[in-house]
Amino acid sequence: MIRDMFAPAQSAYAHCDLPCGIYDPAQARIEAESVKACMTKYHASDDPEFKARAVSIKEQRSQLVKDHLWVLWTDYFKPPHFEKYPQLNDLFNQATKLAGAGGTKGSLDPAVADELLAKIDEIAAIFWETKKA
Repeated sequence: MIRDMFAPAQSAYAHCDLPCGIYDPAQARIEAESVKACMTKYHASDDPEFKARAVSIKEQRSQLVKDHLWVLWTDYFKPPHFEKYPQLNDLFNQATKLAGAGGTKGSLDPAVADELLAKIDEIAAIFWETKKA
């Protein structure tokens, strides 16, 4: 009888941790665009203080890209997604590395940011495919 008092009145089921609508690869893309903009502004400036700020912001935004990608990878995508899209784990691995020390965090080359943006776009395409199902 006591157990029944504390039992939920209704059960809810979702394929992700919270009801859909909170996950979106656009968050990672916005941060990656900021990373590229910082790189571009860095190269366009001769002011050492401005350049130092651009590098600092670029590194912070690169970390945010990784954080947003990790949330998608670990919280949104589930085993059925990885079965249907076997390239997904590798794609996330490549993207997070491109946002890390070997990628945009450690580089000032806008081409590296373009590579990151392309990977995020690939992830986004799969993400939106899964939302249709």
